[in-house]
Amino acid sequence: MTEIRKISKNIYEIPKEGIMKVPAKIFASESILENIKKDKSLEQIKNVACLPGIINYAIALPDAHQGYGFPIGGVAAFDVDKGIISPGGVGYDINCSVRLLKTNLTKKDVLEKQKEVVDALYRKIPSGVGRGSKYNISRSELNKLLESGAKYFVDKGLGEKEDYLHMEEEGCLKDARADRVSDRAIKRGIGQLGTLGAGNHFLEVQFVDEIFDEKVAKVLGIKKGQVTIMIHCGSRGLGHQVASDYIKLMEDEYGFANLPDRELINAPIKSKLGKDYYAAMCAAANFAFANKQLITHWIREELKYIFPKIKIDVVYDICHNIAKFEEHVIDGKSREVCIHRKGATRAFGPGRKEIPEDYRKIGQPVLIPGSMGTASYLLIGTKKAEELTFGSTVHGAGRISSRSKALKELRGEEIKAELKERGIEVQAGSIKSLAEEAPEAYKDIDDVVEVVHDLGISKKVARMKPMAVVKG
Repeated sequence: MTEIRKISKNIYEIPKEGIMKVPAKIFASESILENIKKDKSLEQIKNVACLPGIINYAIALPDAHQGYGFPIGGVAAFDVDKGIISPGGVGYDINCSVRLLKTNLTKKDVLEKQKEVVDALYRKIPSGVGRGSKYNISRSELNKLLESGAKYFVDKGLGEKEDYLHMEEEGCLKDARADRVSDRAIKRGIGQLGTLGAGNHFLEVQFVDEIFDEKVAKVLGIKKGQVTIMIHCGSRGLGHQVASDYIKLMEDEYGFANLPDRELINAPIKSKLGKDYYAAMCAAANFAFANKQLITHWIREELKYIFPKIKIDVVYDICHNIAKFEEHVIDGKSREVCIHRKGATRAFGPGRKEIPEDYRKIGQPVLIPGSMGTASYLLIGTKKAEELTFGSTVHGAGRISSRSKALKELRGEEIKAELKERGIEVQAGSIKSLAEEAPEAYKDIDDVVEVVHDLGISKKVARMKPMAVVKG
């Protein structure tokens, strides 16, 4: 049995033991911790604490659940000279991420045309396993996109400069190198731009149900009753193949002799293989930014037919499933470290240069998507997060039931009918996906958000509720 010590309200520690190089910290309420204990998340975060060059402690956030290598909802910082970079600490869906759009519509506007809206978006935005894109791009142009991210489409007139100015890293990781992405990854991604994919990815039309911080909401342009649109998707087959390619390369190069878990295969940050993976990961992240930019353009295009005077602006686009080099204060000194956020998002407080200039005085927007039928949240990052979690917070509710278990216990047709009764229109790539991604398969989003709000690692700004959902 793993020893877990309660440090304070919502903070627990697994003490350093055996080959652990640092302790592990779990940020969770008592009830959420009981759910986390049901799978291998705690074992996985202990294994992360054994990795070379890890700094201070390995972190499991309230949305933690079992993943590949790292638990999803896991965070770790590594020394840039002695540390490692691990595909299992980033995830297969590199830069699976969330974008929030705000509109000049009200809830009443959409209620009158709810079915028309969901059907139009479902037709326009390809979703589901294997559904390709109607957007054609050459190999040479895709290489440019991999190195320029969302700006690639904005420069082609499919967006506005303000779009990428309101994204994490301005929608482009500058260290991307297209020549570090394999031909197979290119082939998998070249026909998938502008698509949602499957799993927990979605496009959701929402309305702002409650404002918790009027001052911050005003800066972000958010008000009660306003219609917002949330996009949750990632780097599609290209990102998945980048992860697969480099996992194999690292296995061949380094083997498993010193690993507590073979899924934590890694390369030293300063090694050629470590640098190559990082450059390819950045390229896949840029694919994800560009993917959401094309989706954003198509949403604008399609909804203009239904609402001729509609205006749609990007509030923010936030990464999860990413590794980044950031400055953090460690033992009283500022130093560069490599942060892995697997199913976790950045949550910097006011003043950081990485935050868009428009938001720098309030902190970084944080987007916490719900689970189809449940609320989503807009929060703001804090200095407390920089102290406690290397500037990190949750990325969602976190699963409590596997997809296979959900399929055995739930029926997609019934879930669709239940959501319709609650006034939520749903279209899905497959009826099976509705069962896999049912709200019952996830922790309670309200409970998860209360924990991070109470800890002060991100503070509540607004809550949004769904009206129309296009599910992957």
